[in-house]
Amino acid sequence: MSAIPVSLRRLVIQRADNRCEYCKISQIGQVATFHIDHIVPVVAGGETTAENLALACVSCSLRKGARQTIVDSETGEVVSIFNPRQQLWKEHFDWNGVQIVGLTAIGRATIQALDLNRSTMLA
Repeated sequence: MSAIPVSLRRLVIQRADNRCEYCKISQIGQVATFHIDHIVPVVAGGETTAENLALACVSCSLRKGARQTIVDSETGEVVSIFNPRQQLWKEHFDWNGVQIVGLTAIGRATIQALDLNRSTMLA
């Protein structure tokens, strides 16, 4: 795994406003330190650059792993997992109270793959 320079780590955290860029939970008040996620995994040729890094809570980071594509259960379509550097969250997701709703195949499949509406999140 590539070492992430402190200045780059700070940039990622600040840019994300201390929130997971997938589920939007705040890092403030969490016991575990959030991960700096390689959107395109290093094993797939992803680089350690600002354009390829996202702040991710431990749950989202571990569920995403090295996956780049997932299946939308509604259509059966293979889609890319949500990319917070290239896509806007609000174009793929919305809120229904405390629950995240997928607006697109990418949104629906990412919600399912990362279990964004897990019970601990909804609580």
